[in-house]
Amino acid sequence: MRTDLILIVLAASIVGLIAIFVIIYTRKNISQANIAKAEQEANRIIEEAKKEADAKKKESIIEAKEEIHKLRAELEKESRERRNELQRLERRNLQREEFLDKKNDTLEKREEILNKRSLEIDKMEQQINELYVEQKEELERIANLTTEEAKQLLLEDISKEIKHDAAMMIKEVETKAKEEADKKAREIITCAIQRCAADHVAESTVNVVSLPNDEMKGRIIGREGRNIRTLETLTGIDLIIDDTPEAVIISGFDPIRREVAKIALEKLIVDGRIHPARIEEMVEKAKKEVESIIKEEGEQATFETGVHGLHSEMIRLLGRLKYRTSYGQNVLKHSVEVSFLAGMMASELGLDPSIAKRIGLLHDIGKAVDHEIEGPHALIGSEIAKKYRESSVVVNAIAAHHGDVEPQTIEAILVQAADAISAARPGARRETLEAYIRRLEKLEEIANSFEGVDKSYAIQAGRELRIMVKPTEIDDLGAVEMARGIIKRIENEIEYPGQIKVNVIRETRAVEYAK
Repeated sequence: MRTDLILIVLAASIVGLIAIFVIIYTRKNISQANIAKAEQEANRIIEEAKKEADAKKKESIIEAKEEIHKLRAELEKESRERRNELQRLERRNLQREEFLDKKNDTLEKREEILNKRSLEIDKMEQQINELYVEQKEELERIANLTTEEAKQLLLEDISKEIKHDAAMMIKEVETKAKEEADKKAREIITCAIQRCAADHVAESTVNVVSLPNDEMKGRIIGREGRNIRTLETLTGIDLIIDDTPEAVIISGFDPIRREVAKIALEKLIVDGRIHPARIEEMVEKAKKEVESIIKEEGEQATFETGVHGLHSEMIRLLGRLKYRTSYGQNVLKHSVEVSFLAGMMASELGLDPSIAKRIGLLHDIGKAVDHEIEGPHALIGSEIAKKYRESSVVVNAIAAHHGDVEPQTIEAILVQAADAISAARPGARRETLEAYIRRLEKLEEIANSFEGVDKSYAIQAGRELRIMVKPTEIDDLGAVEMARGIIKRIENEIEYPGQIKVNVIRETRAVEYAK
């Protein structure tokens, strides 16, 4: 600040001198009065500069004093805080020392008590030994038994207890064996499913035949529709000729007739001569070709599964299953898969896999003619098997695979399981992924709507609904009632193939902690 003041003073002086010099130089004739006035003005300017310098000096001194005061206050505050912290730590250390002193006194007292008790225990042990000897002598005198005789009696009692414990152990082992059997069954089924990878074919009720050009449609229809009427009459199907470019749709529920019509139409298109006589000739050729395909498919199925010795008519009926569907699932593919699954499970159980495979391949043979003969396909199939001299085991298993009769062999039960697995496999039945997921979600939604349900899971492709209930809210009888209520709602609200198992589980746990 002082330097600024000096500079200001010097600047002002220089300015005044320059002004005087200029005035003297330019105006020589100015009077002495003006010179004096100029000097006064210069002095006034110098005085003002001095006053301004003194004011700034005082202001700087005041600011410096305020800063020093502020720093002093902060230093004092920090010092107080540190003193308080040191006092708090000192009090804490004193409390800890007092606690340790008390704990040390307590431990010393406990040690004294333990020493006294140890001496008392030693005395009591000595007294017990003396009493044991006295009691032993007294017992021998009263019972008139020596020590060896008493041991013998004791061993007999222990032997009885051991036999009882052994019986209880046997019972536990039997229970465990049943549980292990269930586990083993699940492992066998899982292994069979994993080893059997069969493709599934979703069949439809229409076939599409491609045409070389749209002019062919008129030739297929013929004059006044005689060609198309002839083809429909001979094959028993419907030909749909619409605006679809270069295509004819063959519609019908009988897949064999559809295949005959498709082959005959394709031959007529290639031949180019389309008239009623030629159509009749081509239909006959197509029928023979389909019969040949049926025979080949039946033989291929027996070759794949390793099932030999079947009657030729049985092989033909098997081949017809290629053109038979159930819920969109190809029955021949399904029968081959059931054969594989049943054979694998029979092998795991130590049974003859050839019998199980034979039953699995033939279990749906009745579906080849069930549109011609009235009755359940299981019973129709058993009659066919009996007609072509299959064994009684095969006949019973075919009749029993849907529960129409009582199964008499383990193989029959295995085929029932394999049939259910093949039908329940995702993708086996025609069901879109969205519909499949909606059905599972609906099952879980129905279960969760009941009070007391903790968790619910739709498993096994929707064939089982497993429900965990809260044991504090639902008792055993309540679990049974809940299962029945859920079954009723499922039957009323959901459409599903086969059956759904509702499994309500109530579990009680007792938990304690050792401290």
